[in-house]
Parts: sequence; C-alpha cells; structure tokens
Amino acid sequence: MVQINFWAILLASIIPLIMGFIWYHPKIFGTVWMKEAGLSEDKMKGQMVGVFIFSIILSLLMAYFLQFVIIHQFGALGMVGGEEMNANESYQAFMKDYGSAYRSFGHGALHSFMTGFMFVFPLVAINAMFERKSWKYTMINTGYWTITITIMGGIICGWYAVDGFHWVTQK
Repeated sequence: MVQINFWAILLASIIPLIMGFIWYHPKIFGTVWMKEAGLSEDKMKGQMVGVFIFSIILSLLMAYFLQFVIIHQFGALGMVGGEEMNANESYQAFMKDYGSAYRSFGHGALHSFMTGFMFVFPLVAINAMFERKSWKYTMINTGYWTITITIMGGIICGWYAVDGFHWVTQK
C-alpha cells in the first residue's frame, strides 16, 4: 500500500505564502512587479483573507500533485494501475530494490526546479505574451514560482527520507 505524507504536503503548501511575502516585498521585487503588472497599492488594498485562504487551498493542490513528479515510486505504481495487491512479482521486486531510492531534499528540489524551468516558465511566458506583459514581469513571476516549487519539492521528497517513510508492498 502506498502512503501519502500529508504533513509534508501541508508544510509545502505554506511555502508559496512565505515566499510571496519575501519575493514580492517592496524592497525585493514587489515595487517592480506592481509596476509591470499595472497595479497600485490602492488596488492591492482590500479584503485579503479570502485571497490567502484560497491561495492555501490551491497550494495544497500543487503540493499534492508535485509529489507525483518528484517521487518516482508513484510512477511505478501508476504502471500497475495503482493496484499493488494485483501487481506482478516484477513490481514487488522493483519496489523491494528501489522503494526508498532517490528520497532526499536535493532530489525533490532538482526535479521541482526542472519543472519550474521547463513547465512554469513556458506557461507564464505564454500568458504574459498574450497579456502584453513585459519580460521583466515574466521573469519575476517565473523566478518566484520556480524557487517556490523547488523548495516545496525538496520538502516533500526530503520529508519522506527523514521521516523514515517507506513503501510497503504486500503480496
């Protein structure tokens, strides 16, 4: 049975808010980002509680999905249709040999960084081009998301290693 570490996902889901407070602070990129986005401080004021709550919910979805990108054993499980109990012996042997392989902060961060560079950057850039936003706007947002999901992925993958989490296979 494959177990999901919900504590790691919960912790990782808070990272976008923490990084947002830092990255978009007026002394870092906040002032430039607001200018490039066409926003003003007056426009940014208002009821932010709903924005933060919905942001955390969306961050939970991202963290939940990110584990499937960074933890390779989910791929092996997907190959057998998610049914470990009905999998061939070759799957059981694979999981015995590699069930806890590549579980570190660095490994999760590497795969998440690659996701940021090869998925987030094109996604943000395409939207920004159609919205007629500048490359400065594109790079500020891409940098934020790439660093944010790099940390999220490191936490998710690293927590599995530190926690002693292991894949349990049953015959």
